[in-house]
Amino acid sequence: MTRDHEEITRHTIAVIVDNESGVLARVIGLFSGRGYNIESLTVAEVDHKQALSRITIVTSGTAMIIEQIKNQLRRLVPIHKVSDLTTDGPYVARELALIKVTGSGEKRVEALRIGDIFRANVVDTTNESFVFEVVGATEKVEAFIELMVPLGLVEVSRTGVAAIARGQKPA
Repeated sequence: MTRDHEEITRHTIAVIVDNESGVLARVIGLFSGRGYNIESLTVAEVDHKQALSRITIVTSGTAMIIEQIKNQLRRLVPIHKVSDLTTDGPYVARELALIKVTGSGEKRVEALRIGDIFRANVVDTTNESFVFEVVGATEKVEAFIELMVPLGLVEVSRTGVAAIARGQKPA
């Protein structure tokens, strides 16, 4: 149990690493070995010439835990840079989800109406189902999924959070 001044907050951390085998395993091992939770994880190459990848991690913890995570990440080789987007300044974060909904009649019409409100794209349709593509903040994606449950939610596939610092300064 945490004390009042030890509030648990969610942080989005961007990590620039060498794009080589085993790096992701080491990063995940750091989290699992210390009992830290990863709420979202995305990885992609961002610089082909220098063979660099960006790992974006969303995690939660007290201020002390978040500092421990960042410090331990900085000590891992081959990590080049660790940025806490949550504390470093404004940033943009988005997630993509594919959501399959089945149904007929009024439920089908209502799913399409809600999809329109959320600016979700229908990327596949059959006589029995729709697959919606929703892009936005995690909270938007979660709200859409919650509204689809009573309308016939069947399956969800999510990318995880992609985030980047706003302005001219790189993360």
